[in-house]
Amino acid sequence: MNRNIKAIVFDWAGTTVDFGSMAPVVAFREAFENYGLSPGDDLIRRFMGIPKKDHVRNMLQDEEMIAAFTERFGEAPDETIVELVYEKFEPALFEAIKDNAKPLPGVLETIAELREEGILIGSTTGYTREMMDELCPAAEVLGYKPDCLVCPDDVEGRGRPFPYMIWECLRQLGVQDIRETVKIGDTAADILEGKNAGCLSFGVILGSNMLGLSETEYEAASQSETEQLTESARKSYEDAGADHILERITDLNEYLLR
Repeated sequence: MNRNIKAIVFDWAGTTVDFGSMAPVVAFREAFENYGLSPGDDLIRRFMGIPKKDHVRNMLQDEEMIAAFTERFGEAPDETIVELVYEKFEPALFEAIKDNAKPLPGVLETIAELREEGILIGSTTGYTREMMDELCPAAEVLGYKPDCLVCPDDVEGRGRPFPYMIWECLRQLGVQDIRETVKIGDTAADILEGKNAGCLSFGVILGSNMLGLSETEYEAASQSETEQLTESARKSYEDAGADHILERITDLNEYLLR
C-alpha cells in the first residue's frame, strides 16, 4: 500500500447501497404528489446528499416549484409547507428503504480487501438516525455493516456540506489525522463534505445519484447513453472539486492499494 490511509468514510444510498439512490427519489416524488406537484428527477437529484428536510426546503425554493405551488394554492410555499411535505416524505422513505438496501456491485469485496489492510470503514449520510434504523439492519442482512455511522442528528443537524459528520467518524474510529482519511460519495454534497473536512474526497459513478439511473435503467441503456451520463457525472464531480473520480467502487482498491 503506497498511501497512508487509515479510514474510508463512505456515503450510503448511491455509494454503498441502493443502486441509483432510488429510495429517496421515490419518496420525494410521492411526498410532493400528495400536494398535486410533480417534481422531475433532475430537481429531486439536484440536492441529494444534504439533510432531507433541507432537501425539501431547497426543492420548494426552485422557481418552477414556486410557480406550480402558487398556481395551485394561490400563494408561495413557506416553512409550514416544508414541514407538511417532510411529514409525507418520512413514511414514504421508510417504506422505500426496505426495498433498496442491497449493496452495490463490488462493495462487499472492496470493503473486505480494505479491512484486510487494516483500513477502518466509516459512514455518513443525509438520512436521519430513525431512517438509518430501518436501513442498517436490512443492509447488514445482505452483508454490509460499516464500523461506524454518523447522521445529521448526531452533529446538531449540521449535515453536508458541513464537515462535522466526518470529524465525528474519525473521533469514533480513533483516527488522529484527517489527512489519513478518504471520503467517498455520489453527490456534490458528499464531495464538499470531504473538502470542508480537509480529507481527500472521491466521487463514484456506477450506481450513483450523479449517474441518475436505477439498476434496471442502467442495464437497459445503450452504450452511448451511459457514456454521455458518465461524462456528465464526471464533470459534476470535477466542478464540485473531487480529488479523484472512480468509475466504480472496485476501482478504489486498485488506486489505494496498488
